[in-house]
Amino acid sequence: MPVNINVRLHTRQRVVMADGAMKNLNTKAWLSLTALPIVMGLLLFVPAWTVHYWQAWVYLSIFTGASILTTLYLMRHDPMLLARRIKAGPTAERQPVQRLIMLCTSIGFTALLVVPGLDFRFGWSAVPLGGVVIGDVLVVIGFYCTYLVYRENTFASATIEVAEDQKVISTGPYAIVRHPMYASASLYLLGTPLALGSYWGLVVLGAMIPSLLWRLFDEERFLVKTLPGYTEYQKRVRYRFVPFIW
Repeated sequence: MPVNINVRLHTRQRVVMADGAMKNLNTKAWLSLTALPIVMGLLLFVPAWTVHYWQAWVYLSIFTGASILTTLYLMRHDPMLLARRIKAGPTAERQPVQRLIMLCTSIGFTALLVVPGLDFRFGWSAVPLGGVVIGDVLVVIGFYCTYLVYRENTFASATIEVAEDQKVISTGPYAIVRHPMYASASLYLLGTPLALGSYWGLVVLGAMIPSLLWRLFDEERFLVKTLPGYTEYQKRVRYRFVPFIW
């Protein structure tokens, strides 16, 4: 058996959820998936003031489809990780500083949809077809890389925390960068304004970067203090975010 599979199995939580708890978890997941395209659609089409916004329809289809596939994978293979991922957002964080960071990030992602909608409505900028396609491809790649992170690390919580039996994961994408979840998210965040046909959306993304970096640095400080072996892992994997650069 390959080493990385051994490590993955060793770190998996060997917990079988009761049928009632599993059904409740799946219900919450499906409710979230149902609300997702509705909320995102409102944030896109209301500012655009039209449903004739084909870039938004393509983007929304890709984002929703990828979210459904990822959730189905977690339901089947790692319900404990699904439970960790559902508990997300500013109110789920335990530390005040992380609540503030997540609030800023949530506002930023909302603006990342609203601004392109306004851009489409008022014609502030226009990304050519090739750029829109590149944006959609980045969204797909970002979601695929996120799936690789989920497959490798059952402790990839949406909040900054350390589980009782958590261990350092150093295989798969974690052998390349220390924060592959952030790296994956950055791909579909970068792709979002392009996919929606808006250069002004890139300005919003630029405004989000300080909050994302703040969260990354704060998480690293937390892991050094609370996760045994993380300091040694930092020495083995030098790059935080971008391979061979930083």
